[in-house]
Amino acid sequence: MTSSRRDFLRTASLLGMAVPLGAAACSTTDPAKERAGGGTLAKARKQGHITIGFANESPYGFTDRSGKLTGEAPELAKVIFKELGIAEVRGVQVDFGGLIAGVQARRFDVVAAGMFINPERCGQIAFADPDYIAKTAFLVPKGNPRRIRTFEDAARAKARIGVLTGAVEGGYAERLGVAKGDIKAFASQPDAYDGLKAGRVDAVALTRISLVDLMSKHQGDAFEVTDAFVPVIDGKERFGAGGFAFRKADTELLQAFNGKLAELKRSNRLLPIIKPFGFSEAELPGDHTAAEFCKG
Repeated sequence: MTSSRRDFLRTASLLGMAVPLGAAACSTTDPAKERAGGGTLAKARKQGHITIGFANESPYGFTDRSGKLTGEAPELAKVIFKELGIAEVRGVQVDFGGLIAGVQARRFDVVAAGMFINPERCGQIAFADPDYIAKTAFLVPKGNPRRIRTFEDAARAKARIGVLTGAVEGGYAERLGVAKGDIKAFASQPDAYDGLKAGRVDAVALTRISLVDLMSKHQGDAFEVTDAFVPVIDGKERFGAGGFAFRKADTELLQAFNGKLAELKRSNRLLPIIKPFGFSEAELPGDHTAAEFCKG
């Protein structure tokens, strides 16, 4: 989710090709009106829809075979925004590395991609409180011949590690000793999988939830997912807390979203929404807040 979900975001990344679902219009709301409480939230209520950005990464946010926008974050968004008086959620797909720039450029109003909350990102965008917390794992050839269970293992083995562009795993790998030249960034999960299958990398690092979901689409292939772990950097465990992201000026929208998310948590309605996408009680965020993870 940085997750994760994602750290050391390359802010210069290209936004990628936008794939609108429906008529996903850009926001043109005046920031001054946003701060005064007459911005994106009011506009979305008036027009009856809001636009989210997603990276087509299953199970966080993706389009299914029928073209429907779904996943953990979009389905949660549909519930929350409906309760805020916004009937429809529309989507714009960009590469993960372009999500922050996309919301800043008003190509969409909210990032709904399971993005990990971290200090660097908090300097650019505003996060809702986390809706899940996830651990890291590797996708490796069956039998795990390089014995890769942590990033330190990968560094000792001089293994080539595949990550997603803009993802926290790339930063984790580098800080824990993997040579920069051995970290290969891919634009999407399928690209990373193809890289592993072609032998361009020795393992792919993502959240375990992502990798289990990915392998469910490739049953019978000669790969396996390692046990989940929590990277430790500078003596601190790096849990991946995923959350929705907003423009900093959209304080009213963020506060309204956080209020509804808190209601879902208190009434035990969050898990039934995200469980179909592989999440369990172990991934529920409890009382953790975005502010905790923004501090690092």
